[in-house]
Amino acid sequence: MPAEPSDHVIVCGYGLVGEKVVDILTQHGIDVVVIDVNKAKVDALTERGVRAVLGDATSSRVLRSAGVERARAIAVAMDDDAKNLFTVITARSLNEKIVIATRANDELLKDKLKEAGAKFVATPNKSASDELFRELTKGA
Repeated sequence: MPAEPSDHVIVCGYGLVGEKVVDILTQHGIDVVVIDVNKAKVDALTERGVRAVLGDATSSRVLRSAGVERARAIAVAMDDDAKNLFTVITARSLNEKIVIATRANDELLKDKLKEAGAKFVATPNKSASDELFRELTKGA
């Protein structure tokens, strides 16, 4: 692995959503750097050969250590809407060109996250309910 990643994707938060994003990106051969506050997760990722940074993604220092200035995109997948918003703002301030995708548990924050610089905002609860609705009404 190169010492300084570039044209990579940063994934903030390695919970259920972040793990799935990392799996999909690595399956497509995309270089990934994960940021998480859980040392055991960071250590496990590192053992698997996935570059990982221990720390809070809201921190400019931590984002810089993940190579945010050279990254093509960032997926902000933490479970805390306030931290996601702060991370979007911080990432945008460090890299004007980075593509930002984030999640929001509260549908009301979607517009605020876009104003802060996110290109795409996923709302897992809405996505799940839409999928359930589609399945339940097939052939109805």
